[in-house]
Amino acid sequence: MQIWYIFSMRLTLHTDYALRVLLYLGLNQERRVSIHEIAQRYGISENHLVKIVHRLGQGGFVTTMRGRGGGLVLARSPAEINLGDLVRFTEEDMALVACFQTGQSCLLTGACRLQNLLGDALGAFMAVLDGRTLADLLAPPERATLIKRMESRPFHDAS
Repeated sequence: MQIWYIFSMRLTLHTDYALRVLLYLGLNQERRVSIHEIAQRYGISENHLVKIVHRLGQGGFVTTMRGRGGGLVLARSPAEINLGDLVRFTEEDMALVACFQTGQSCLLTGACRLQNLLGDALGAFMAVLDGRTLADLLAPPERATLIKRMESRPFHDAS
């Protein structure tokens, strides 16, 4: 009998949106940006972004300023924002399978090579992210493409 395992290495929406926020701020470093603007540009929930931005502020990825003239800016230069660090900060659980979690037991533990194989795969995935920064995502020619895409969904400030 063969047992087939299908795994989906998938980042949470929290991490996806955190990356989008940082990309947007990286493309708009010359000014402060509102959560409302980012939500409108991406077509995502403003309430959800508030939580993500708060968390990014706690992690030292963004600086938030309240009040009139407030907004968001990157807390560090894009070259200093490591993508591996960001993913580790935003992902609550990097366990690909139950046996990665503390206190979990599996009938196959000790006889299965899957845990080591997936551990190596996760390590390789994180090693790629550890070798990249936000600046890498904002470099030409991708920068021009990102700006063009952002401009395709205009932001209209109602204030």
